Amino acid sequence: MVESPSRKPETAQSLVRLDDVDRRILRELQRDAGQSLEEIARAVGSSKTPVWNRIRKMRDAGIVGKQTVILDAEALGFEACFFVLVRTSEHEAAWQADFLEAVRERPEVQEAHRLAGDIDYILKVRVKNARAYDAFYQALISQVKVHNVTALLSMEEIKATTALPV
Repeated sequence: MVESPSRKPETAQSLVRLDDVDRRILRELQRDAGQSLEEIARAVGSSKTPVWNRIRKMRDAGIVGKQTVILDAEALGFEACFFVLVRTSEHEAAWQADFLEAVRERPEVQEAHRLAGDIDYILKVRVKNARAYDAFYQALISQVKVHNVTALLSMEEIKATTALPV
């Protein structure tokens, strides 16, 4: 089927209408996805089967993704968080593919974003210390040519969340 250019593709949210109970379930899952179905049902004022069916529907629609565990970086010795600003003079598809591969294969990179404006990319890099950051930096620039790299050390994490305001 060919889509008409005037029609926007449907998003997961447009395929699944979320009501207040769905939103309460999502808030509970974001708060603690490890809680039992019974605990979620109690928190949202429902019973287990309807809650399970709603969660399954939201999973099938792509609204609820994989479940993971959030680890305490500092407790594991990853005490340094750097925000790395990358400028490039290269804008060819081959360079971008090489850069994306380099970033994706580095476990120190927790987030990577392509930006509009003067900075081309920003990376959130979590390492044990400055020496570990330098090893990351040296590995990155040995894989891809970059015009300028600026590393900003986070002195204090004021807020960190993965929760969306549903």
